[in-house]
Amino acid sequence: MTSTSVQEYLQAIYRLQTGHESVSTTSLSAYLEVKPASVTGMIRKLQRQGLVEHVPYQGVTLTLEGGKEALRLLRIHRLWELFLTKVLNMSWDEVHAEAHLLEHATSDRLADRLAEFLDHPEIDPHGQPIPSREGALPTRDSFPLSQADEGQTVTLVEVPDVDPDLLRYLGDLALYPGAEIQVLAVAPFDGPLTIRLGEGKEVLGRRVADKLLVTYTVNKENPEEAAKDQ
Repeated sequence: MTSTSVQEYLQAIYRLQTGHESVSTTSLSAYLEVKPASVTGMIRKLQRQGLVEHVPYQGVTLTLEGGKEALRLLRIHRLWELFLTKVLNMSWDEVHAEAHLLEHATSDRLADRLAEFLDHPEIDPHGQPIPSREGALPTRDSFPLSQADEGQTVTLVEVPDVDPDLLRYLGDLALYPGAEIQVLAVAPFDGPLTIRLGEGKEVLGRRVADKLLVTYTVNKENPEEAAKDQ
């Protein structure tokens, strides 16, 4: 089993690497809130263990082995987030910190029992996919809400789990995974989006909209026509 500090770095690299070819040591330093010198030392250690590849001035990426370990930890983390909300009725804005503590003390055997108890879920409370025991990660066609066009109706599928203040804000607006959002207006020059939620209207800043992943809403009465429209 890898040490807690190694696990912390692998998770951080995985989260930052998503959608990017490599992660800079500066980004890791800021994300983990540690000094750059500490990051450099740990990267060397991870490289010796075959968990990352590092190219000076270009960044760090996970190896196949490092990716497997990161996904194992991600599975445990998201299973605990779901357990804490579904079974212990904790709020979705407080479970990330608790799951972060629990993931380091959870064996694969316990994770399997947890998954079985929860009926092998595919998503956590924030809509984020839960890797399988084999490391397979469910995929879907999603994009940031900020990229939706005026007049489109989309379905919210995923929100980030690391910012409690953002989650409380989204909860106050009832912006949970599964919510249908109609984009009424998109202000130019990175301005806010005006959206319809149920019977009400809300204005979302572009920085928030960038973090919300959505999919096209299918017309339940005629899904074939809805697909043609998109």
